[in-house]
Amino acid sequence: MNSIANVDIDASGRFKYILIKLKSSENEKYVIRGYAWAEFHADILDEFEKANGNKKVVIECVGGGRILHEPEKKSILVYGYSMGFGLADHKISVELLKEKYPDYSSITFSNEGY
Repeated sequence: MNSIANVDIDASGRFKYILIKLKSSENEKYVIRGYAWAEFHADILDEFEKANGNKKVVIECVGGGRILHEPEKKSILVYGYSMGFGLADHKISVELLKEKYPDYSSITFSNEGY
């Protein structure tokens, strides 16, 4: 499970993202994935399952939303929800993003918007 990156999102832009809970016999962790190519949140989960389905972990999407990533401003806004998976716990997503981007000045969330 340690070989699976906690965060993999597009380098910039506004895009859909999902929060995924991974469980093995020893432990569990959350990871986020977000990409502009995804028409639906489920497309991201499908791709993640294809890439990681053989790693002996249980994969569960626990919600989704959107990310506005502005690297030139060192800013990330996590907001909204997924029609199919519901509202992700954006607090968890923000904590993961802060670990990945420690030099960013603003990583925040809002439960508003779609």
